[in-house]
Amino acid sequence: MRAPVLKPLRNAQRWLALWWLAVALVALVELLPAMLLPQVPAGGDKVEHLVAYGALAVSAVQLFERRVLWRVGLGLAALGMGLEIAQGTLTTTRSFDLTDELANCCGVLLGLAVAFTPLRDLLLRHARRA
Repeated sequence: MRAPVLKPLRNAQRWLALWWLAVALVALVELLPAMLLPQVPAGGDKVEHLVAYGALAVSAVQLFERRVLWRVGLGLAALGMGLEIAQGTLTTTRSFDLTDELANCCGVLLGLAVAFTPLRDLLLRHARRA
């Protein structure tokens, strides 16, 4: 029998569905035409990448057992790289930018670092009180 991948949350499947929705939203925003996105100062898009992937990783820490987080982290980094490649090859208003992927990976690492803090079970503790 396999050990569970998700933490023992009430409504774990709903939380997981919300996480996948957030992943899809990040993917959608990364592929939107540039003219539909707000203008940000030079380098501001790197902060957006860092925050978006950091938020996905922090939420993954809340949902997944610690032993599988490295796979989730690799998956998020791979998603970021795939989306950067897609920006460069499938769109005419976006371009591949390796520094965006670096920001994605830094966000993932910072987000996964929450697994080593007391905040790692914040959602679990909240669900027990509810």
